[in-house]
Amino acid sequence: MIHDGVRSKFPGTTMEVHMRRKFLVLLAVLGIGATTALFPGCKAPPTKTEMDSADYGPQPENYEQLVRDYLKPKLKEPESAIIEFRAGPKRLYQQGTVLRPLQYGWGVCVLVNEKSSAGAYTGFHPVVFYIHSGKVLAMHGGPDDSVIGDGYARDGCKELGAVF
Repeated sequence: MIHDGVRSKFPGTTMEVHMRRKFLVLLAVLGIGATTALFPGCKAPPTKTEMDSADYGPQPENYEQLVRDYLKPKLKEPESAIIEFRAGPKRLYQQGTVLRPLQYGWGVCVLVNEKSSAGAYTGFHPVVFYIHSGKVLAMHGGPDDSVIGDGYARDGCKELGAVF
């Protein structure tokens, strides 16, 4: 079919419809690529060989203090927060995404119960910390995290051996 002097591959359609279809296909491909890059579940985990040869740093002896110090500025009333250490430290990796690289360190699972602005305890929620060379690299779960981060915290705590 010829429309405004341009031949379309699809009889009965205009060039504008054809271009619109190409654009939607391109958006779909880009969307799938972005989703794969951002969500770590879509990336292959490190191999056993990679995990065995990775640098986890020295096992932290003062991990409880490191976790408390890291959490303190994130809590509404740090002095009244209840922090229960449930598992770790144990070697653990944080899957890489577009937003952060793959990281190896020592995982620690804690349950945190803090007070709301109304003064009532909110209930315990799991939090996983990644520690390397005496420093907290990352945290999943906790007061400022999303539902996705809470899911990562639950998975990390289970991997570390915590029972809920």
